[in-house]
Amino acid sequence: MHAPGIWGIIIVAVVVILLFGRGKISSMMGEVASGIKAFQKGLKDEDKPQRLDASAPVEAREAEKSKDA
Repeated sequence: MHAPGIWGIIIVAVVVILLFGRGKISSMMGEVASGIKAFQKGLKDEDKPQRLDASAPVEAREAEKSKDA
C-alpha cells in the first residue's frame, strides 16, 4: 500500500475543516494542551516529598500518621 499523495492530504484536511470548523479544532487543541499541562503538573507534584507542617491542623497530622503506619 502506498502513502497518500499531496492531493489526498489536502482533501482530507478540507473535509475535516468543513466538518469541525476552525474554531472547534482550535478549541479542541487548547483543551488537549491544558490537559497535558495538568498532567505534567501532577507528575511534578508527585515527585515532591510531602512533609507535615507544624501549623497544620491536628486532624490532618493524625490522618497522615495513621496512613503511614
